[in-house]
Amino acid sequence: MKIGVRLESLGVPVRKGLAEAERFGVRGVQVDAAGDLAPDRLTATGRRAFRHLLRGHGLELTALGCPLRHGFDTPENLQPRIEHVRKVMTLAFELGTRVVVVEAGRISDKPDDPRAALLTESLLALGQHGDRVGAVLAVETGAESGNALRQFLDGLDPGGLGVNYDPANLLMNRFDPLAELPPLSGRIVHAHAKDARRGGASRSAQEVPLGHGDIDWLQVVGTLSAQDYRGYLTVEREVGTNRAADVAAGVVFLRRLVG
Repeated sequence: MKIGVRLESLGVPVRKGLAEAERFGVRGVQVDAAGDLAPDRLTATGRRAFRHLLRGHGLELTALGCPLRHGFDTPENLQPRIEHVRKVMTLAFELGTRVVVVEAGRISDKPDDPRAALLTESLLALGQHGDRVGAVLAVETGAESGNALRQFLDGLDPGGLGVNYDPANLLMNRFDPLAELPPLSGRIVHAHAKDARRGGASRSAQEVPLGHGDIDWLQVVGTLSAQDYRGYLTVEREVGTNRAADVAAGVVFLRRLVG
């Protein structure tokens, strides 16, 4: 397994973030395909320049993030949203990562739910696009159990669909991150190293710095290794007053486990 960081967690511009990531000694970065890195704004010249910038810092892309206002189970502006994700998947292949991380929407347990049909049709179309361009859309975990996500993706079948395993998202949605890991074996193409602490009777679960939560990272890393996962564990911190320092400490913590 390789260690990366999510650039947006550092809270600095891209160039400075890449320099910070190099200083942390990681091998890769996840960056969002947004702003100047959005597919409609990043020209062919810009794509070459960005690849050169990554190489200059000794880094590669772990994945492209694709932030969306709504999932694929929401009918509002669905087709433009699908077209945007298609462009991001093509961009991911051109930038060398081949992986796009997305929050797809909740898988319904009711077959006659119209939102279920929207999600199915959207992911099927995007998975087929991934097959054509050589990219994989990694559906983020958390909204449903690992078994439900696995069964849903297996029912669609395109190789262009995979999973971004995020144990903190699972815990914050009241799932057991370790128990949900075995059903996803062979489907995980990217993973987030993000931690969380369970809530009590009067408060909900919350994200905390890596190594300070209730997730057993030794077991997570061991299980991923047993599944022959050789991709990235990308340190992510979405909240906090000093996220960059939390990410740096998280890299040190993770290195003790990954080697």
